[in-house]
Amino acid sequence: MPGKRTVKPRDQIIDPRLIKVLAHPLRVRILAILEQRVASPSEIAGELEASLGVVSYHVRRLEALGLIKLVRKTPRRGAVEHYYRADAQHHIPDEAWAQVPDIVRRAMAGATLGEISSRVNAAAAEGGFSRDDAHLSLTKMALDGQGWKAISRELAKLLERVDRIQAESHERLAKHDHAGERHAMVSMMLFESADVSAPTDGAPKKKRAAPSRSRARA
Repeated sequence: MPGKRTVKPRDQIIDPRLIKVLAHPLRVRILAILEQRVASPSEIAGELEASLGVVSYHVRRLEALGLIKLVRKTPRRGAVEHYYRADAQHHIPDEAWAQVPDIVRRAMAGATLGEISSRVNAAAAEGGFSRDDAHLSLTKMALDGQGWKAISRELAKLLERVDRIQAESHERLAKHDHAGERHAMVSMMLFESADVSAPTDGAPKKKRAAPSRSRARA
């Protein structure tokens, strides 16, 4: 999604090392988990069905780059378990995203979309969209360059508001021992859709459909 991508302070130029880190699918999945909740490497390894040693290594790399932070340590079975959470204040602005090689952008997008797909499917199977105020929508539209940039800016502003709401919720939950805590996900996308009206067999091109919206509220 143009606008902002979680991971880097907006006033910094993107570090080539960061590109290498985020091009790794497992690290993207780890970040996705830690954006939603506090978790330890052992919990993440169990959820992703990955080796604890491998997950611990990637967690250390993410922490070294400042993408996640240690929030607490808990003694457990003669050892100390470390719990981390993603730093919601870090984002990649458009200027930095433009420096990322296309092949890396594709790898990052593929890993993120795979994570979104698996989580949405799991949530849907377990009634995750059953709340009256759950939201699911798909809007098809035709845009010029100005319209594209305008929507991108609006989504960036919305992401900032979502970050603030999440931070405020975290403070309230901490004061009440996390009573009433709900795990939620917000996914925003702005992308060029496939041109389904393009002819594939020499036939005349069909008229493009007018903008439309599909929305579901469970």
